[in-house]
Amino acid sequence: MNRLDRILALLHLLRQGRPVSASGLAQRFEVSVRTIYRDMETLAGMGLPVEPEMGRRGGFRLGPGYFLPPVTLDPEEAVSLLLGLALSRALRVLPFPDGTDMAERKLLAVLPEETRGTLERASRFIGFERVPPDLLHPERDDPQAGGQAAEEESRVVGRFLRAALSRSRLRLSYRSPYRREAEPLREIEPRGIVWDRDRWYLVGDVEVRAGEPRMWRADRVLEMKSGGGMHPTAADFDVSSLLGRRWLGKAMERWRTENPVRVALPAARADVLRRDWYYGHALFEDGPDGRTVMTVGEGEYERVAALLRWLGPGAELLEPAEWRGRLAGELRRMADAYGSREQAARDS
Repeated sequence: MNRLDRILALLHLLRQGRPVSASGLAQRFEVSVRTIYRDMETLAGMGLPVEPEMGRRGGFRLGPGYFLPPVTLDPEEAVSLLLGLALSRALRVLPFPDGTDMAERKLLAVLPEETRGTLERASRFIGFERVPPDLLHPERDDPQAGGQAAEEESRVVGRFLRAALSRSRLRLSYRSPYRREAEPLREIEPRGIVWDRDRWYLVGDVEVRAGEPRMWRADRVLEMKSGGGMHPTAADFDVSSLLGRRWLGKAMERWRTENPVRVALPAARADVLRRDWYYGHALFEDGPDGRTVMTVGEGEYERVAALLRWLGPGAELLEPAEWRGRLAGELRRMADAYGSREQAARDS
């Protein structure tokens, strides 16, 4: 650490308000006690109110009322702070909305021109979804929230975000619990990131669907490597076009074509599902018998059976036809179990 960096670090330590000893500082920065005294003299010569405190727990501290001047942040440090401000806006109620706006303006004002321009662009490719009101469609896998898994996910998101800021191509491989085999490494053009239900989703262009960005859940990325150079800026891309889970609506249109499931249900139950973060993007139509018919794309019987059990009386699985018999058998076995207990209770 050079002398300038050490003096700035000393200033931040002093600003915490607790006395710091010369010997402790010397050990921390791996210099002599005499060097620390010279650094303190330098700070005092700059007009900072450095005050010595005597006694066994004494040392140096800054006088009351001193405020640090604007700090210099590199792009990653500044993005980290702006991420926190942007995330706070995703809350249903923000305690200090005016203070949040002012803090962001002040942060941008003290940054170098190049860094400020980068952050102003960042608002176009970093998005946060609001917490959904209902969760009737849980994720299949739930990796550990902490430890090595969280560190790896943080590394993936950080590298992807750096690539988006610098317009660098990446190559990544991905595993999905809905496919038997992992996807091989393929080159992508990073466009942005979205936070949704405590998960990060990476947004990028890929050759599979030209003109339509694809999304990858960060904790399911198997490998990430540098790609083939730079990619052009997508002038028409704005991550806000995906928020409100509009990305999910487009995906569910494809899934309905691939694995259509049709369920008839009472209107009151349909109103509940319309408010769900997932089923709200299903197709709802008026049925001939006064019920609502919901069409979703789902290839797993267990998910549909669990939904039908939750919907209860009045709900009916219309398609796929081959699942109706299986569901009817399960419901009969449930009814028999309840009937046996009721009969046993009456007999006793």
